[in-house]
Amino acid sequence: MILFPAIDIKDGQCVRLLRGEFATAAKVAEDYLETAKSFQKQGATWIHMVDLDGAVEGVRKNSTIFLNVAAETKANIQLGGGIRNMETVDYYLSSGISRVVLGSAAIRDPDFVKEAVRKHEERIAIGIDAMDGLAKADGWLVGSKISYLDLAKTMESLGATTIIYTDISRDGTLTGPNLKELEAINDAVSCDIIASGGIRDIGDIRDLLQLGMHGAICGKSIYQGTLDLSEAITVSGSNRED
Repeated sequence: MILFPAIDIKDGQCVRLLRGEFATAAKVAEDYLETAKSFQKQGATWIHMVDLDGAVEGVRKNSTIFLNVAAETKANIQLGGGIRNMETVDYYLSSGISRVVLGSAAIRDPDFVKEAVRKHEERIAIGIDAMDGLAKADGWLVGSKISYLDLAKTMESLGATTIIYTDISRDGTLTGPNLKELEAINDAVSCDIIASGGIRDIGDIRDLLQLGMHGAICGKSIYQGTLDLSEAITVSGSNRED
């Protein structure tokens, strides 16, 4: 299982949110590049980054930060937030980003998703963020009537091979991942599933391993010290991945 330590960027700063609510944004690190380098030193081969401003505005923001991390570390960068057209996909993937995450586009523009997956294959991941089982978009500000399982099946039918699933109600709470929903989505599709939201400690990492998750995104748990990243990487075996 691959461990993805997370760096979320808002207004150029490293922040964390509680349940995706922007009013709760709290600065968690002084320097994004030093944070990324620290993750790499602890054994991370992937870093998950999010453009929170881009997620809300639907355009590319903070791009110099993400490209700088890609250039100055050896880590693979998985990037989401505001990536809603092929120009942005091509820009990031040709500029050092290893994989981009399409979230709102999965709900609003499946034709674009299909074309992006056809063109870039495994370098495209689908982000499915849900509250009470229903997918949300635009930085989790806009709801839909689409079941997260139905959306996952649709994305699989379009050729997607990687899905990041976040239970919004757990995100930033350190109350543990939603194992029931993660198991359901893992059983519903053949895609690799990356778990996100609620991870607190090494016990949660072991639970996700038991479920057969492909990966796990860890943010607040690392910053608050409830999860030791190097230990989690050792337990998960993610330092064997590239």
